[in-house]
Amino acid sequence: MVPPHFAVRFIAPILASGTICLTLFLPAAWAQNAPSADTHSQQSGMSTGAAHAPVKDSLSRPITAGGFVDGAPVVFSDITRAAGLDKFHHRSGTPEKTTILETPGSGVALLDYDNDGWLDIYLLNGSTFPALQGKEAPPRAMLFHNNHDGTFTDVTEKAGVANERWGFGVAVGDYDNDGWPDIYVSNFGKNRLYHNNRDGTFTDVAETAGVALGTWSTGATWGDYDHDGFLDLFVPGYVKYDVDHPPIAGKGRLPSGFCQFRGVPVMCGPRGLPGEGDHLFHNNGDGTFTDVSVKAGVSDPRGYYGLASVFVDVDDDGWIDLLVANDSVPKYLYRNKHDGTFEDISYLSGFALNDEGREQASMGIAVGDYNRDGKVDFCVTNFSDDYNTLYRNDGDASFTDVSYAAGIANATIPFLGWGTGFLDYDNDGLLDLFFANGHVYPGVDQQDWGTTWAQRPLLFRNLNGAKFEEVPAASGSGLAVVVSARGAAFGDLFNDGHIDAVLNVMDSTPVLLRNVVKNSNHWLKFKLIGAGKSPRDAVGAKVFVTTGTVRQRADVFSGGSYASSSDPRPHFGLGTATTVDKVEIFWPDGAREEIKNPAIDRIITVVEGKGIVEQ
Repeated sequence: MVPPHFAVRFIAPILASGTICLTLFLPAAWAQNAPSADTHSQQSGMSTGAAHAPVKDSLSRPITAGGFVDGAPVVFSDITRAAGLDKFHHRSGTPEKTTILETPGSGVALLDYDNDGWLDIYLLNGSTFPALQGKEAPPRAMLFHNNHDGTFTDVTEKAGVANERWGFGVAVGDYDNDGWPDIYVSNFGKNRLYHNNRDGTFTDVAETAGVALGTWSTGATWGDYDHDGFLDLFVPGYVKYDVDHPPIAGKGRLPSGFCQFRGVPVMCGPRGLPGEGDHLFHNNGDGTFTDVSVKAGVSDPRGYYGLASVFVDVDDDGWIDLLVANDSVPKYLYRNKHDGTFEDISYLSGFALNDEGREQASMGIAVGDYNRDGKVDFCVTNFSDDYNTLYRNDGDASFTDVSYAAGIANATIPFLGWGTGFLDYDNDGLLDLFFANGHVYPGVDQQDWGTTWAQRPLLFRNLNGAKFEEVPAASGSGLAVVVSARGAAFGDLFNDGHIDAVLNVMDSTPVLLRNVVKNSNHWLKFKLIGAGKSPRDAVGAKVFVTTGTVRQRADVFSGGSYASSSDPRPHFGLGTATTVDKVEIFWPDGAREEIKNPAIDRIITVVEGKGIVEQ
């Protein structure tokens, strides 16, 4: 049955642009390749809602860089320097950000690269135009080894993962099923596939594997879409960009005044620029991949501007589906047809647009069952003057935008969101929401628009599975850090049962937010090892934990957030419950396994078909 909102959502992009900026002309060379859908070929800039009045705190600071509360409970503590992560410094072009290549920034990954049971941190770097021209040393990504004592050591040189290209996205997955995580890096230019050599080093095999590409790639995702037991790779593309002829208003064939935001000149794009296609690489099981994008129906012939993606089972039919967050155009939701192809149900599902029937400038995707109904929900971060969108899964791959009803819309409008995740920060058994924020136009600091280049993160506490409330940013705490953040990854870095966060920050050091919440709530975490026809790292698995009348869900996925990869170990806050009645694991190959009465407040390793094993 076609939902009643389908017709409205289908025609809305044709009728309403929802943009603030106007474009006077589109060069003919770009018009041939620009997105064909809707009105986007006649406009430039970002798709946002209508201009909003500034929101300021009691000290007249924009709420994006203010609103701190003295004496509020401290949730996160910024331990970046103490942990040793301040050795890394991100760079992305020039401070002025005159071109779109300089603005999206880079992701971060949490992975246990040496299988010692502790999460390590991999931070991608950007680059500079002189570095691309060989005139200066390029910025380097960094891999930090977890020392198990709250500190991290830079092991990049030994590991061989410096990238030294303009990095945007990172996705972690064990593509060869050898039990060791591998790293895919999405770049402007050729991508990397770092194969884990199981000795603390990696080898870039992207060229021989057939996944190097060479365009502008963003937030990739791993997943076994065809049930052959090997992880496949989806890589979204962003914009076709020529370093020698960048799109700058007043230069080349672009007239002055071509690219504006609220009447102020800004960098051009993405709308009005030709978009890159997307790529699905099928894992051949022998270390090589085959590009099956067109055959599978996910090649993005419209040239939408992809920034984040994630494989996850949306309709619970046992086959992973695919979501793509696109910038300033409709989002994609592809349903797996079980035959190696996907069906585009973006509009039919309600995921393509928001509840106003409007496309948004989407950056990141959070994945989780926030209302504990057993179905996976999503939250998507968007541009400023627009709200972050919470999509409730109503079943049968149908979604409803409940952002206003859930209480997250109004508070997020001044912010420009990037990395995001559902996480139970207080272990009460309800998934909360975290947003990393930062603007793309440095010039907003010279305007009275109520938004800023550097912004504080946002944390929303889940009250009852239906409503969220913003957690006050305690003065001097991690929630009061004002930075221009991009990638964000979440996980238990210290194996203490608390979810921490790492933010990759534009042109600066990263931010490591340690969870310092103190309460008596209990928790349980799983390390899953697939067997049979499941990928070894169990990407695609679903775990359900039942305590009394409460049943929670967690999915194992790679990618999501903005161009980042988080802790692959499913984590459950148990609240005051002291026993777990049942654990159900739905493995990627379709096998179901049940575990009775596991011990709590610990990390449990489960091997498919063998139950709990000692590590």
